[in-house]
Amino acid sequence: MEHIFEHFFAWFGMPSVGLPAVFISAFISATLIPAGSEPILFGYITLNPHLFWVAILVATVGNTLGGMVDWWLGVIARNSFKSIDEPSNSRLKRWLENWGPKLLLLSWLPGLGDPLCLAAGWLKLPWQPCLVYMFIGKLMRFIMFTWLLTLVPDSFWHQLGHWLHLI
Repeated sequence: MEHIFEHFFAWFGMPSVGLPAVFISAFISATLIPAGSEPILFGYITLNPHLFWVAILVATVGNTLGGMVDWWLGVIARNSFKSIDEPSNSRLKRWLENWGPKLLLLSWLPGLGDPLCLAAGWLKLPWQPCLVYMFIGKLMRFIMFTWLLTLVPDSFWHQLGHWLHLI
Protein backbone atom coordinates (compact mmCIF):
# COMPACT_ATOMS: atom_id res chain seq x y z
CA MET A 1 0.00 0.00 0.00
CA GLU A 2 2.83 2.41 0.82
CA HIS A 3 4.30 1.85 -2.64
CA ILE A 4 0.97 2.90 -4.19
CA PHE A 5 0.96 6.15 -2.17
CA GLU A 6 4.58 6.86 -3.11
CA HIS A 7 3.86 6.31 -6.80
CA PHE A 8 0.69 8.43 -6.64
CA PHE A 9 2.41 11.37 -4.91
CA ALA A 10 5.49 11.09 -7.13
CA TRP A 11 3.26 11.33 -10.20
CA PHE A 12 1.84 14.62 -8.90
CA GLY A 13 5.27 15.80 -7.73
CA MET A 14 4.28 15.77 -4.06
CA PRO A 15 6.30 14.39 -1.16
CA SER A 16 5.33 10.86 -0.17
CA VAL A 17 5.73 11.45 3.55
CA GLY A 18 3.26 13.57 5.45
CA LEU A 19 0.34 14.14 3.11
CA PRO A 20 -1.05 10.63 3.60
CA ALA A 21 -1.03 11.31 7.34
CA VAL A 22 -2.83 14.61 6.76
CA PHE A 23 -5.46 12.86 4.63
CA ILE A 24 -5.98 9.93 7.01
CA SER A 25 -6.20 12.10 10.13
CA ALA A 26 -8.68 14.43 8.41
CA PHE A 27 -10.76 11.47 7.21
CA ILE A 28 -10.86 9.81 10.63
CA SER A 29 -11.66 13.06 12.45
CA ALA A 30 -14.73 13.55 10.22
CA THR A 31 -16.24 10.21 11.16
CA LEU A 32 -17.90 9.54 14.49
CA ILE A 33 -14.47 8.74 15.98
CA PRO A 34 -13.40 11.73 18.09
CA ALA A 35 -10.00 12.82 16.80
CA GLY A 36 -8.47 16.07 15.66
CA SER A 37 -6.67 16.59 12.39
CA GLU A 38 -5.48 20.15 12.99
CA PRO A 39 -2.22 19.26 14.83
CA ILE A 40 -1.07 17.01 11.99
CA LEU A 41 -2.10 19.54 9.34
CA PHE A 42 -0.45 22.42 11.18
CA GLY A 43 2.71 20.39 11.77
CA TYR A 44 2.90 19.47 8.10
CA ILE A 45 2.38 23.07 6.99
CA THR A 46 4.98 24.27 9.50
CA LEU A 47 7.53 21.88 8.00
CA ASN A 48 6.42 22.52 4.39
CA PRO A 49 5.07 26.07 4.16
CA HIS A 50 5.39 26.01 0.37
CA LEU A 51 2.73 23.26 0.31
CA PHE A 52 0.16 25.22 2.34
CA TRP A 53 -2.64 25.01 -0.24
CA VAL A 54 -1.88 21.40 -1.17
CA ALA A 55 -2.08 20.35 2.48
CA ILE A 56 -5.30 22.34 3.00
CA LEU A 57 -6.83 20.68 -0.06
CA VAL A 58 -5.74 17.18 1.02
CA ALA A 59 -7.15 17.74 4.52
CA THR A 60 -10.40 19.14 3.10
CA VAL A 61 -10.87 16.21 0.73
CA GLY A 62 -10.14 13.70 3.50
CA ASN A 63 -12.48 15.44 5.93
CA THR A 64 -15.23 15.74 3.32
CA LEU A 65 -14.97 12.05 2.41
CA GLY A 66 -15.20 11.20 6.12
CA GLY A 67 -18.33 13.36 6.33
CA MET A 68 -19.78 11.50 3.35
CA VAL A 69 -19.15 8.22 5.21
CA ASP A 70 -21.31 9.65 8.00
CA TRP A 71 -23.94 10.64 5.42
CA TRP A 72 -23.88 7.11 4.00
CA LEU A 73 -24.21 5.61 7.51
CA GLY A 74 -27.28 7.80 7.98
CA VAL A 75 -28.80 6.38 4.78
CA ILE A 76 -28.06 2.83 5.92
CA ALA A 77 -29.56 3.49 9.35
CA ARG A 78 -32.68 4.99 7.75
CA ASN A 79 -33.09 2.00 5.45
CA SER A 80 -32.66 -0.36 8.41
CA PHE A 81 -35.65 1.15 10.21
CA LYS A 82 -38.53 0.64 7.80
CA SER A 83 -41.15 1.77 10.31
CA ILE A 84 -40.00 5.40 10.16
CA ASP A 85 -41.25 7.16 7.03
CA GLU A 86 -40.22 10.40 5.38
CA PRO A 87 -42.01 13.55 6.49
CA SER A 88 -45.53 13.53 5.07
CA ASN A 89 -45.89 17.30 5.18
CA SER A 90 -44.82 18.45 1.70
CA ARG A 91 -43.95 21.93 3.00
CA LEU A 92 -41.55 20.43 5.59
CA LYS A 93 -40.05 18.14 2.97
CA ARG A 94 -39.54 21.09 0.61
CA TRP A 95 -37.87 23.08 3.42
CA LEU A 96 -35.50 20.20 4.16
CA GLU A 97 -34.64 19.81 0.49
CA ASN A 98 -33.98 23.56 0.08
CA TRP A 99 -32.17 24.29 3.35
CA GLY A 100 -31.01 20.87 4.49
CA PRO A 101 -27.82 20.57 2.45
CA LYS A 102 -26.89 24.19 3.22
CA LEU A 103 -26.83 23.31 6.91
CA LEU A 104 -23.80 21.17 6.11
CA LEU A 105 -21.77 24.37 5.86
CA LEU A 106 -21.69 23.81 9.64
CA SER A 107 -20.40 20.24 9.32
CA TRP A 108 -16.99 21.38 10.56
CA LEU A 109 -18.28 22.26 14.03
CA PRO A 110 -16.90 19.99 16.77
CA GLY A 111 -19.60 17.82 18.32
CA LEU A 112 -22.27 19.01 15.89
CA GLY A 113 -20.77 18.39 12.45
CA ASP A 114 -20.71 14.59 12.51
CA PRO A 115 -24.33 14.26 13.66
CA LEU A 116 -25.35 16.82 11.00
CA CYS A 117 -23.79 14.67 8.28
CA LEU A 118 -25.46 11.58 9.73
CA ALA A 119 -28.82 13.37 9.88
CA ALA A 120 -28.46 14.51 6.26
CA GLY A 121 -28.16 10.88 5.21
CA TRP A 122 -31.01 9.86 7.50
CA LEU A 123 -33.23 12.50 5.87
CA LYS A 124 -32.13 11.25 2.44
CA LEU A 125 -30.93 14.68 1.40
CA PRO A 126 -29.33 14.52 -2.07
CA TRP A 127 -25.67 13.61 -1.81
CA GLN A 128 -24.32 16.02 -4.45
CA PRO A 129 -25.33 19.27 -2.71
CA CYS A 130 -24.43 17.72 0.65
CA LEU A 131 -20.95 16.98 -0.70
CA VAL A 132 -20.51 20.52 -2.06
CA TYR A 133 -21.67 22.28 1.12
CA MET A 134 -19.64 19.93 3.30
CA PHE A 135 -16.54 20.64 1.21
CA ILE A 136 -17.01 24.43 1.40
CA GLY A 137 -17.58 24.39 5.17
CA LYS A 138 -14.61 22.15 5.85
CA LEU A 139 -12.35 24.15 3.51
CA MET A 140 -13.20 27.35 5.37
CA ARG A 141 -12.49 25.58 8.66
CA PHE A 142 -9.02 24.41 7.64
CA ILE A 143 -8.09 27.78 6.15
CA MET A 144 -9.29 29.66 9.23
CA PHE A 145 -7.75 27.40 11.89
CA THR A 146 -4.44 27.01 10.08
CA TRP A 147 -4.18 30.75 9.49
CA LEU A 148 -4.96 31.44 13.17
CA LEU A 149 -2.31 28.93 14.27
CA THR A 150 0.29 30.63 12.07
CA LEU A 151 -0.33 33.86 14.01
CA VAL A 152 0.88 32.23 17.23
CA PRO A 153 4.57 33.08 17.77
CA ASP A 154 7.14 30.29 17.48
CA SER A 155 8.28 30.96 21.03
CA PHE A 156 4.89 29.79 22.31
CA TRP A 157 5.20 26.47 20.45
CA HIS A 158 8.71 25.95 21.83
CA GLN A 159 7.53 26.68 25.37
CA LEU A 160 4.58 24.31 24.90
CA GLY A 161 6.93 21.60 23.62
CA HIS A 162 9.17 21.99 26.67
CA TRP A 163 6.20 22.00 29.03
CA LEU A 164 4.81 18.81 27.48
CA HIS A 165 8.33 17.28 27.50
CA LEU A 166 8.26 16.88 23.72
CA ILE A 167 11.43 18.91 23.18
